[in-house]
Amino acid sequence: MNHVLEYGGLFLAAFLSATVLPFQSEVVLFGLLVSEHYQWWLLILVATVGNTLGSAANWLLGRLLAQFEGRPWFPVKRETIKRAEDWYHRYGRWSLLLSWLPFIGDPLTIVAGVLREPFPVFLAIVAVAKAARYFAVAALTFGWF
Repeated sequence: MNHVLEYGGLFLAAFLSATVLPFQSEVVLFGLLVSEHYQWWLLILVATVGNTLGSAANWLLGRLLAQFEGRPWFPVKRETIKRAEDWYHRYGRWSLLLSWLPFIGDPLTIVAGVLREPFPVFLAIVAVAKAARYFAVAALTFGWF
């Protein structure tokens, strides 16, 4: 397959941008789209899979962190966790459709893990949100809107 490094770089940028690290995968996607050396649908697929797996890592982190909540060194206060739980319960799993948003999406995927959102449901909703975001980037790049 041609361009394995470029697709791999996009995957890595998308994965890292779904974590708490400050990455912007949209910029990488945009650059690859405008170069016109790649198939747009494959770029969207690679970015979506990478970003969704990054969110899955957040979900797993949330699941693992929940067991340490009562420890004195735990960095988040119970009141803060309670507010996040209340918010998630109020808006439900469909709030995961906002998982693509900066500053909101990453903590949302961690909270979903803490609250034990079933992984298949989590994965499906987050994948739809991530795919829609990358498709929108491609549509704006190519003037489809």
